[in-house]
Amino acid sequence: MTMQIRKPALFGLISAAAMAVALTGCMTTPSVNAEGNYKTPIGKAPVTANPTAYSDALVCLGGYARSHRLASPRLAVGRISDYTGRASLDGGREITQGASLMAMTALAKAGARQVERFDTSVGELELKYANNKLITDAPVSNPTHPADYRKIMAGQVAGSDFFIVGGITELNNNIRSSGVDAYAGETKTTGVKGLFYGRTLVMNVALDLRLVDTRTLEVVDVISYQKQIVGKEVKAGVFDVLNGNIFDISGGQGALEPMQLAVRAMIERATLEFMANLYGASGPDVCLDPQNDFLYNDTLGATGGLTPAYDNLETNNAGTRAEPSRWQNIAGDKRRGPAEHDAGYSASDGGSRY
Repeated sequence: MTMQIRKPALFGLISAAAMAVALTGCMTTPSVNAEGNYKTPIGKAPVTANPTAYSDALVCLGGYARSHRLASPRLAVGRISDYTGRASLDGGREITQGASLMAMTALAKAGARQVERFDTSVGELELKYANNKLITDAPVSNPTHPADYRKIMAGQVAGSDFFIVGGITELNNNIRSSGVDAYAGETKTTGVKGLFYGRTLVMNVALDLRLVDTRTLEVVDVISYQKQIVGKEVKAGVFDVLNGNIFDISGGQGALEPMQLAVRAMIERATLEFMANLYGASGPDVCLDPQNDFLYNDTLGATGGLTPAYDNLETNNAGTRAEPSRWQNIAGDKRRGPAEHDAGYSASDGGSRY
């Protein structure tokens, strides 16, 4: 028995086979480029500072304290946990788990003296090694003749005067929402039809922090703040049939205010109030007076604060750390000489001032 295949069916099979071959070609492994990758990732935005509306005030408050020789007490940051218990559909937490780290950065912007209490694992391990006489601070030139071991001195670890603890206590997903849906078009099947969709959503997140005296464990300051977050979405589309062809065109845009940035803003506002109280500042007026220019500081900036290791603040300070183009595209910069490439720490520099 002979099976006959009609020409249209045969043409369809050939076309399908050709398409399968073409798709197979698309699935081949791409070649490696000059950078050693199959593909170069998109997006080359530089790393920038991450300030909030209160970052400048924190820097100004730190400058005010230093100009008036107001000593900062030693502060530590404990757990600032997420107590909302909210999880996203992807399984992760909706609220940042790094609120404690945000508080440390906020304190640094305000020029506060800090001691580490959040993660002491490295310090405790070094103390254990030093207690077993296994650590030295001198260069080890000959492993068979090690240098003198590090001594453990009584009172060598600085204590804190106050510490900050608390948590993120509220996350209300929909305080209020509003929207509009509009659909209009001709009654006939092939007529022009249009769709418009718009929606606005308001939610909020809240924070409760307290400042505790380390020696007495007395709660000396308590602050509670909330911040509302807004989201917007707009979509429009057109559907039409022209000369037997279907055209369905739509577009939209949506934006949601960053929730974690809202948490950072609340922490910075709370830190401002804590430090203004500890410094004895009267309030925002210390920064609003035109005669006072505390906003710029060599060691305090939008990225945090630093203790200089060398006398190089003219070129390596808090302001330059916030420059988006700093350190970018160093590999492509042909203007630097070998001496600049090799510049770094050496024993002849006199060592770090830390």
